[in-house]
Amino acid sequence: MASVERLPLPDALVAQARSYAEGGATPAEPRDAATVVLLRPGADGAGGPEVYLLRRQTSMAFAGGMCVFPGGGVDPRDFDDELVDRGLWAGPSPAEWAARLGCDEPRARALVCAAVRETFEESGVLLAGAGADEVVADTTGDDWEADRVALETRELSLTAFLEKRSLVLRTDLLGPWSGWLTPVFEPRRYRTWFFVARLPEGQVTRDVSTESSSVTWAAALDAVAQVEQQQIMMLPPTWLTCLEVGQHADPDAVLAAARDRTVEMFMPEVVADGEDFILSTPPAYADLMARR
Repeated sequence: MASVERLPLPDALVAQARSYAEGGATPAEPRDAATVVLLRPGADGAGGPEVYLLRRQTSMAFAGGMCVFPGGGVDPRDFDDELVDRGLWAGPSPAEWAARLGCDEPRARALVCAAVRETFEESGVLLAGAGADEVVADTTGDDWEADRVALETRELSLTAFLEKRSLVLRTDLLGPWSGWLTPVFEPRRYRTWFFVARLPEGQVTRDVSTESSSVTWAAALDAVAQVEQQQIMMLPPTWLTCLEVGQHADPDAVLAAARDRTVEMFMPEVVADGEDFILSTPPAYADLMARR
């Protein structure tokens, strides 16, 4: 089983792992979540496509101070089947998404909705359009910001938001990438599906999330290097995703790689390494790690 040998775990995570191993506590029940790797072409192509990263507030209970992709937990209203029934869904069907995400149809529908909703809430980027072949070109106006805040505070559901704007969810703009389950030693655990998506033409990211202290675009491999040099911090799934995405020349290549993917959920195991702990990684990453 491969391990993240070149990515030291933060001291806090090492302490949690050791405490769990010694105490044998009952693992917390994981919550379903979705995260989206927003992509745009790199400036020179050398470091792969650029990815959008938010640095979480250090006060956050989960992954405080870490750089992450936009995303968050599935909201109960993300399960609203009326969104499909009212013709607000464009692209692969929930059944097709279920096959690609490795879950049942209601959960797949909710995950796709959560991915789009959380991306808009945390970056101002909206994967929706007036029709199946259109995408919103600008979401920077005050009226868009009011709707974004209403979604974030749960005053407005995604279904109601799309109906109000006469929009359809462009699920075809998303690609499935991977699935990660938080290790058993974490007090807060998430079953997270990773998606990839290109930044729609005309749209811009905005520093709007109350959960982040700063945001940035960075070439995927540059972000990997910054973690290795301890300039920024990432959880292993984020770091490995940047490493894998960085092997591709541009967003189109990443989305092409995602086209035939199906997600298999992976939970890193706590592995003793002398007096410390490391986390295991999926076997598929072994060759990638070997080239580092």
